[in-house]
Amino acid sequence: MSSSCRRPPQNFGEISSPLNATPLRDLPDDVHDPIYMDCYRRSLESPEEFWDELGHLVDWFKPWDTVLDNSNAPFTKWYSGGYLNACYNAVDRHILAGKGTKVALIHDSPLTNTIRHVTYQELYDKINKLAGGISSLGVKRGDKVVIYMPLIPEAIIAMLATARLGAIHSVVFGGFAASELCTRIEHAKPKVIIAANCGVEPGKIIPYLDILHNALCISKWKPTCNVIFQRSKILTSTLKEKTDLDWDVLQVLGEPVDCVPVEANDPLYILYTSGTTDKPKGVQRPIGGHLVILMYTMKMIYGVNPDEVWWGASDLGWVVGHSYICYGPLLYGATSVMYEGKPDRTPDAEQYYRIIEQHRVVSLFSVPTAFRVLRRTDPDCKCGKKYSLKSLRSIFIAGEHCDLETKGWIEKTFKVPVLNNWWQTETGSAVTATCMGFKHSLNPPKFTTGLPFVGYNSKQSVQVSTVGSFKIRMCSFFPVKILQPDGTECQTSKLGRIVLKLPLPPGNMSTLYGNNELYKKIYFSKYPGYYDTMDAGYKDENGYIYVTARDDDIINVAGHRISTSSLEDAVLRHSDVMDAAVFGVPEPTKGQVPLCLFVPRAECAKSNVKIAAEIIQNIRNIVGPIASFRLAAPVHGLPRTRSGKTMRKALADFAKNELVVLPATIEDPSVFKDIRRALQSLGYALSTPEPITEKNDLNQ
Repeated sequence: MSSSCRRPPQNFGEISSPLNATPLRDLPDDVHDPIYMDCYRRSLESPEEFWDELGHLVDWFKPWDTVLDNSNAPFTKWYSGGYLNACYNAVDRHILAGKGTKVALIHDSPLTNTIRHVTYQELYDKINKLAGGISSLGVKRGDKVVIYMPLIPEAIIAMLATARLGAIHSVVFGGFAASELCTRIEHAKPKVIIAANCGVEPGKIIPYLDILHNALCISKWKPTCNVIFQRSKILTSTLKEKTDLDWDVLQVLGEPVDCVPVEANDPLYILYTSGTTDKPKGVQRPIGGHLVILMYTMKMIYGVNPDEVWWGASDLGWVVGHSYICYGPLLYGATSVMYEGKPDRTPDAEQYYRIIEQHRVVSLFSVPTAFRVLRRTDPDCKCGKKYSLKSLRSIFIAGEHCDLETKGWIEKTFKVPVLNNWWQTETGSAVTATCMGFKHSLNPPKFTTGLPFVGYNSKQSVQVSTVGSFKIRMCSFFPVKILQPDGTECQTSKLGRIVLKLPLPPGNMSTLYGNNELYKKIYFSKYPGYYDTMDAGYKDENGYIYVTARDDDIINVAGHRISTSSLEDAVLRHSDVMDAAVFGVPEPTKGQVPLCLFVPRAECAKSNVKIAAEIIQNIRNIVGPIASFRLAAPVHGLPRTRSGKTMRKALADFAKNELVVLPATIEDPSVFKDIRRALQSLGYALSTPEPITEKNDLNQ
């Protein structure tokens, strides 16, 4: 580390702003936190100064020459000319600070009946050995490494060993089948592939190595070598002599290596977004700004201190896993929980509660679907009552819309604030959030995804707005814009397309790997000067943002744009409904009308016909006749991806008699048999072909 390297403030875990912020005196504390308002204002009015200071939160081999370079928009560069290394910041500097004995990772796997505590020193030692080994295979700065592993510490070791060499990792979710893995291999062209020989799901072992071999058989790109980690206590696999190298053998092939300095705008990783098997869309993440924003958000959004335990309940194959299982907590020097299991079936619904008590988790990040599963399996929390949750301060949810019934159940059960935040694979961290570190209200308006995070806009004037009896000094308007199809801005509370004014703050994707033109076409062509989120929502008079759905999930009923999620919220207020999906179906007069499939509570004594009638009446009372809501039918289950997203478009296409191609990440494709029955009872899906599922090696 050079003497010119800048280190973060030693008391960062205790501070709440990048500077000794001057509060806005005309803003009452019960509207918006003054420090938040000041930081937000400075991030827009003086972005270079603001992000220059926050850049000091991470260590640099060489300081940057230019904080913000927007000369080639939308290819914005942050911290140009600065050199750093992600592995150094996540591990090495904690060792040098004398924190080697601190636990970095807790791997909790009820599926294998094991719990591992990995210290920062152990992590450092294992990363060094693996980095030396893959370096001996020819991996160097700028090379790509595909990682195909379950949620185990070795997956993070592989990510950080790759980053240590200045190489670029591309983690492929373990739920993907051979054809999808092949597509990503051919697109990324990795020098080396690192994989586990198997994964574990409730009741079955997943043959990762067989899936990898099948993918490589059909792939036009062949890596130099496959490095295979054998989970020998679960399964020992036969390696191919010419292509496979055992993880343990590799450890002795090379010498430990120092961290390779990487320019701030070079890619840290490539992460492919869902639904891109035919046309790969690899989000390319620049290293410098991403490390800075992850450090900052661990405290300012999630309110975690470095001596605490944080749990990101996701998978490393998704962006949440990259940002808040691996990099965010480790950069921050905290302890990160890796849970290998489901909310239920591993073996029961106790696990979320047990983990919180046993590991003293202070904050949990998950998707609403996980809690819907818990509620459906154990609605009265009989499993959870035997555990103490006193360590827990907050639960954060993202990834999909959370209905009020589920949110209320979570709050009642876990007895902590349940805070929404909204972001995308492309952004890498939250665009809007209720921020613990900024002392935002922990009881924000219903349905909101929070206030805009700092930096989401360009320079704009600050003005004083009156809200009720309060005067709020705010930018005109907050960073997230809501636009109509013609590009004009929507009025307050009017539903529209959510866009973000350029330049985007640090940490956002820099481009799509290997395709700058597609990057510009998808995200910036529809609304020049803005990043198109392709999400729908609205804003209120206090600056709160409400993300209702993907814009594709907005249905047009006789000229009225209605969010399916708002209808689902109303449906889920019915005490006998456990889950629901609303989507648009064709109707000759109105163009589209909403159709609801609902999952009734198992112990419900009412007939399904009566429940459906009550749901229809509830919608009429809550939303009004404008929704034209008259179609509802019960089902046993809904189609969701393994990351928890409801497949509304697949349901809509299925209802319209169109062929539906299901991704390999669907949780349970068999639900469509009962869905066909339900839709036909309402006059839809009368000639729909059977859905086609991409060959899914998980079900082999």
